[in-house]
Amino acid sequence: MRLLVLGGTTFVGRWVVTAAVERDWHVTTFTRGRAGWAHPDAEAVIGDRAVLARAGLILGPHENAGRLPHWLLRAARGGEMLAPGPADQPFRYVDVRDLAAWILDAAEGGVTGPVNLVNPEGHTTTRNLLESVVAVTGGRAELVWVDPEAIESAGIDRWAELPGWIPPGPERAGLIRTDVGRALATGLRCRPVVETVADTWAWLTGSGGIPASPPGIDPAKERAVIAAWRRSIETSPPDAGAPPAS
Repeated sequence: MRLLVLGGTTFVGRWVVTAAVERDWHVTTFTRGRAGWAHPDAEAVIGDRAVLARAGLILGPHENAGRLPHWLLRAARGGEMLAPGPADQPFRYVDVRDLAAWILDAAEGGVTGPVNLVNPEGHTTTRNLLESVVAVTGGRAELVWVDPEAIESAGIDRWAELPGWIPPGPERAGLIRTDVGRALATGLRCRPVVETVADTWAWLTGSGGIPASPPGIDPAKERAVIAAWRRSIETSPPDAGAPPAS
């Protein structure tokens, strides 16, 4: 057996390493080398685990979670496309290439401690993201903005069926209002949303691996939610003080 122990020089870790060596396991410990004890029969690797990257939603080419690919493939299909409101809510994510560059720069520069890694407020919105998605896929889809309350009442799984969407509310404010001041101060640079969207679409269309049934909301369910939303708009009493719909 092969065992990697993060730490392994004090108390519990020390006894885990000792017991594993007594079982003739191949043991490697990864530590900062400050404890002053290391098992003589264990391989010791010295390093620092203090570049702690706390990334939020990660998007970009080669994404294997199907989030941005879902929106791209849905837009490419055309027709009325459910767009979860509010349209101008900040959309917080980090492009995987910007994350990778920050990780390497931070390691090289000796950055320590946890750092929140998503784009800063003002970088983009849900509207910017989805309009970019429609544009790069040929403009065949028509965005239909639906209020979050209507989406929630329809029983939509917001993360699985509308990937990356976070409805507003105080219990989720931290996900939308994440403080990234330290990330920016230590070198995080975020490319424009349209670049992330266009490059992901280029990868999808060039890879030959576009799934026939992409993840996300079922088309019939999407049509039903849009139809219900339109009916609610048509039957709602007029409000002279209400702003025009997005």
